[in-house]
Amino acid sequence: MNEQAPETNSGGHRGNRRLIAAYGAVVLLMLLILVGILVLSSDSPEASHGNPHLNLTSGITSGVPPDARPGADPPPLPHKSAPEAARAAGCELRLHLPDEGHQHIPVTAPEPGYKTKPPTSGNHIDEQQADGAYRATPRPVQVVHSLEHGRMAIQYQPDLPEGAQAQLIGLYGTLYGGTLLLPNAKMPFAVAATTWTNLLGCHSYRGAATLAAIAAFGRSTWGKYGGEPLTGLMPNAPTPTSP
Repeated sequence: MNEQAPETNSGGHRGNRRLIAAYGAVVLLMLLILVGILVLSSDSPEASHGNPHLNLTSGITSGVPPDARPGADPPPLPHKSAPEAARAAGCELRLHLPDEGHQHIPVTAPEPGYKTKPPTSGNHIDEQQADGAYRATPRPVQVVHSLEHGRMAIQYQPDLPEGAQAQLIGLYGTLYGGTLLLPNAKMPFAVAATTWTNLLGCHSYRGAATLAAIAAFGRSTWGKYGGEPLTGLMPNAPTPTSP
């Protein structure tokens, strides 16, 4: 009697392969979704909070500690001219101040007698203060050199309420390219912003109005004065003219 060959379970094997492929597709889809979530999270405004954005290609820190505190997202700001925004915030706007000099002085030399507080121009040491947010006050002779290279320095009294400081940090995070943020007790203003030969001085902090004045001041004067090239910017960093 002829024996029949045993039947192969080819249909079952095909079914198993389809099931394994389906499971693999589900796992791959879940991985892609997870990667997408991580990418979106890293690009969100919240992900940049607490980042002082130090840019060591633009200068040195001289040991001044960075400010890594989280900031508050700035509210929508009205787009006004610098004079309009300064008036709305009750700030002084001084443009095209006298140029006090461009000479490099020794690191150990006494600080020049700058005519404005905070300084807006004048002789300075060879090293620039690196772009970034700082927890303490850098030497004016380094900040002035940064201004000469088109930078803007946002400055505030150290005793400004924490909530106001958080809002300034949040604003800084939207325009940190070529910008410094630092406390400064040696000025007559609660908040100030400086570029070479230009000064915005606010005797009180008025929330969104003050933030709008700083942003307008940046759009008007950032990168336009000082006579030195605006180099060493971080790639794709937002600037005061293109936040």
